[in-house]
Amino acid sequence: MRKLFSFMMVSLDGYHAGPNEEIDWHNVDEKFGEFAAQQLDEVDTLVFGRATYEVMASYWPTPEAKRDDPVIAAMMNEASKIVVSSTLERAEWNNTRLITGDIAAELTELKARPGKDIAIFGSSALTASLLDLGLVDELRVIVAPVLLGAGRSLFRDTAGRIALTLTDTRRFDSGNVLLYYRPAETGSASRS
Repeated sequence: MRKLFSFMMVSLDGYHAGPNEEIDWHNVDEKFGEFAAQQLDEVDTLVFGRATYEVMASYWPTPEAKRDDPVIAAMMNEASKIVVSSTLERAEWNNTRLITGDIAAELTELKARPGKDIAIFGSSALTASLLDLGLVDELRVIVAPVLLGAGRSLFRDTAGRIALTLTDTRRFDSGNVLLYYRPAETGSASRS
């Protein structure tokens, strides 16, 4: 069965976006770009919530993205993408499918198909709801060396406590630390 993992960057004080939704504090460098390309190579499907999808779709197909980061832009634009939304009427970014119905059934069926892993990039509310449903197999969280003081808490939308097991770490020269977690009970969230 394919693995569904979530990848997000968070400040040391636990925010995935600043108070005005800004992410200009993301600590990215050449090594992060190499990691991003390796991670994208592990997957063949990307899953986004509406807000993250709109940000991604407004940037990656642009000439600016293709000039600034041609490898990642090509990978993002060619990957199969799913956007989960009850309000979006259509998804026009290349290779994107809109899901408005039963996301649990759709993702369970998708995970059972042969292929590479499936990744959720950003989309904290979607990640929280899928964690609550026991569909997320792994969380990959990069902690950036910055304190924001305020913003949007990374997992504020979970329905309750979810026990996790740390499975790996990776330190970057930039000061970023990547943490790999899986739900404590295999394949599902563990409530305390």
